[in-house]
Amino acid sequence: MSTVEVFVDLAFAFAFIQVTALMSDDFTSHGMLNAMLVLTLLWWTWSVYAWLGNNLQARTGLIRIALLAVAMITFVMAVVARQAFTDLPGAAISGPLVFVACFVVIRLVHLALRWHAVPGTRPHTALLVAAPVFIASILLFAAAIVPQRLFHDPGMVKGSQTGLWVLAIGIDYGHSLLMRSWGWHVVSARHWAERHGLIVLVAFGESLIAVGLTSSRVPMSGPLVAATAFAVVIAAALAWTYFDVVAIAAEHTLILKPVQRRLAAARDAYTYLHLPMIAGIMLLALGLAKVVAIIQHNELHRASVPLAGLGLYALYGGVSLFLLSHVGFQLRITRLFRRTIWPRLIAAALLAGIIPIANRFPAVAALGLLAAICVGLVITEVILAGGQRKELREAAVAGTLWPKRPTRP
Repeated sequence: MSTVEVFVDLAFAFAFIQVTALMSDDFTSHGMLNAMLVLTLLWWTWSVYAWLGNNLQARTGLIRIALLAVAMITFVMAVVARQAFTDLPGAAISGPLVFVACFVVIRLVHLALRWHAVPGTRPHTALLVAAPVFIASILLFAAAIVPQRLFHDPGMVKGSQTGLWVLAIGIDYGHSLLMRSWGWHVVSARHWAERHGLIVLVAFGESLIAVGLTSSRVPMSGPLVAATAFAVVIAAALAWTYFDVVAIAAEHTLILKPVQRRLAAARDAYTYLHLPMIAGIMLLALGLAKVVAIIQHNELHRASVPLAGLGLYALYGGVSLFLLSHVGFQLRITRLFRRTIWPRLIAAALLAGIIPIANRFPAVAALGLLAAICVGLVITEVILAGGQRKELREAAVAGTLWPKRPTRP
């Protein structure tokens, strides 16, 4: 993986923070839906460059310069993400228009690099690839301009904006299921798996940064110390479930697949199924921030307030979504370690089932219960995997698990 790709990922790290902030700004079901749409658009933007980086040498020449420019535009896009639907008071430039303009420029650069990467591409093929980007861009520009001029009811404005975004994203995502790869292959399975593993780590880091930034403004207390410790435990436990054996097994399986058969598996397991994983982590980050906010309220008013409503659903539901998505990822990519699937399914069901009970607990207690379930899941998986887990990890450390890494162009 090149340093310029890591640099691009750093811009997306800030974008993830902004998604959590967007949910906090409009802490309603509709506001959370809009934030998930922003995340979906950001994820697709990241994904097309992940495909590009796997097929091209990103360390030198035109590709390196283009990716640095993309990192700059992505950072601007992340800055304005909290205004992707509505301007802040006093804005001199339309935030929704800036956000969509950044998206369009990033995708146009990608199309140009993609044309450059696949010599001999026929014009009609390039047109078929560019058409959904063009249509999605028109719909997003319409969402930024039209509803405010067409409707006076704020509810109608919000509903029409969301509808146009859903349509635009559906066209952009759905097209990849129908269109051929246009010369794309997973040239390096190790690079592909490492790149997605890094962005998952970035998302977990964002969840800790979110709770850390919120906690830094709260007077220190015992509940705050406990909440921050529980946050780290939960993030570490979920990262363990991703990286301990399944990520290794998935990478191994992808490497062993013939190059011609990697495309669909890589698209389904990584491009598509990693999105709900990232969304689950963003919801977890929101729930953690709400717990800290409640701790601050408790210190001011000397009252024990539970984490209820959307905050609790974000906290427990985010972890459940991550676990269920990870099960889908494992089922799609590898047949190894199937015995670890049932503990994750049981944990996800347990989290959904105890929400009515956790709704009555103080916020820190609800967070501690979640941490205990996550730690219990890790211990259960380690016991069930047994010697097979040890053999796989030792082979990975020794470098005997994979064949020689193929030379990338």
